[in-house]
Amino acid sequence: MTTSTFDTTLNSLGITNPSTASATAAAANASTSSTLNQSDFLTLMTAQLQNQDPFNPVDNTQMVAQMAQFSSVAGISQMNTTLSSIATKLGATSATDAMSYVGKTVLTAGNTAYARSSGGIAGQVSLAGDATDVKVTITDQTGSVLKTLSLGAQKAGNASYDWDGTTDVGAAAGNGPFTVNVAASNNGTTVGSTSLVWAPVESVSLPANGNPLLTVTGVGQVKLSDVVSVG
Repeated sequence: MTTSTFDTTLNSLGITNPSTASATAAAANASTSSTLNQSDFLTLMTAQLQNQDPFNPVDNTQMVAQMAQFSSVAGISQMNTTLSSIATKLGATSATDAMSYVGKTVLTAGNTAYARSSGGIAGQVSLAGDATDVKVTITDQTGSVLKTLSLGAQKAGNASYDWDGTTDVGAAAGNGPFTVNVAASNNGTTVGSTSLVWAPVESVSLPANGNPLLTVTGVGQVKLSDVVSVG
């Protein structure tokens, strides 16, 4: 802060202006923060008024402009906070929205699948990268392999498959539950892969944090954000 003629005169007499010391302390405190709030602004403005040169006071027009500018910035900051809260509320899924999933079938990460009414299952393999060979192995509850599907080369992303419910020897596999395991490689190098299965939603629970969880048959509790698709 610029030293006024009044302060210079006091200093020459060996007297420290108490207001100047307060202003210096306020400025030091303000420097520890990356932003100035309304309280900081009022403290600095008061210090400016207390330490202004009585022969050259702060121009009223400039002071009003400063106050108007700060008021505008403070208003914008408050508005941003309010809009952020509204956006969070709108983005959140309500209990009513979550309840609408009950009775529907969702596609989500899992390894347990049940047969459709027409027999067999459908699902997807989520690939972290391009693959030259993708395989889906379906086993029964005892771990015996029922069917191995070869999806061939697939690009990164989700690759779909559909099993008609017959085993490798042509017999009917039954209603399950089935265990689905996926594997992918790119010219011998393993590619990250995740099994996505279709399963019915049994119920919805509301934990203390307020984020609904779907109870999915054979999968367990699933976040709404983990649902890839709804059937």
